[in-house]
Amino acid sequence: MRILRTRASRRRMRHLLTYAGLLVASVYALFPLAWALATALKPSGEILSDTPTFFTAHPTLAHFREVLFETAFPTYFVNSVIVSLATVVVSLAVGIFAAYAISRLDRTPGIRAIGVAMLVGQMVPVVLLIMPLYQFMQATGLLNTYIALIMTYTVFAIPIITWMMKGFFDTVPIEIEEAARLDGCSRLYIVLRIILPLSTPAIMAAAIYALILAWSEFVLAFTLISDDSMRTLSTGVFSFMGLWTVNWGSLMSAAVLIVLPVAVVFGFTQKYLVSGLTAGSGR
Repeated sequence: MRILRTRASRRRMRHLLTYAGLLVASVYALFPLAWALATALKPSGEILSDTPTFFTAHPTLAHFREVLFETAFPTYFVNSVIVSLATVVVSLAVGIFAAYAISRLDRTPGIRAIGVAMLVGQMVPVVLLIMPLYQFMQATGLLNTYIALIMTYTVFAIPIITWMMKGFFDTVPIEIEEAARLDGCSRLYIVLRIILPLSTPAIMAAAIYALILAWSEFVLAFTLISDDSMRTLSTGVFSFMGLWTVNWGSLMSAAVLIVLPVAVVFGFTQKYLVSGLTAGSGR
């Protein structure tokens, strides 16, 4: 009994330390967003006070109204939505079929090499690709267009999505497909009507990855887009930063509004994201 009590107490201590560590990590991760929200609710005079405070006695929504109705923020938001959704759709359409091919034809000569090459390409730093990408987009007349960003983000998203989906497809029993083939189903029908419904968690996880990539990317968007009417949110917030002054209230309000959609999407799809990221881990 003493041994059992000792083991139980050790287990509780491990759980306590684990939750304490998670709590500290959560506070560390959420504090910048909490500070941005607190700053966005402060009057301008209080933001620039010599004695900053976290909470304000006179909260105001003036900065949010300024961002939404007196700046080009709605235009930046629409641009980001278009680019992000298009990136998600195109990268999933390509990545799903590529993952299925690599998973089912894994023993075919050259298939595994193609998959490895896709991952090796991710090791190239983005800064080394900025100049070639800019020259390519300039030569093709795609600078300052949605297509420039969608193509670029899709190229970066497809390899990761492919391997995320491959890990899930590897866990789907091949016998299901063989039974469907005996019933006369084509390969395309099997993928669309049988495999994809079973792969919902992995698809959601891949979609969220592509969404976050396109929504928050800055370097390529700053390089390929110079027309203010085509800027996305990540680069559009520069309009709140002057040469000598910074409109901190508007900047923090914009930051909160940028994070909010992603946080809402993540909250509704969290269970799919967790199960999708762990899919195939036991294989």
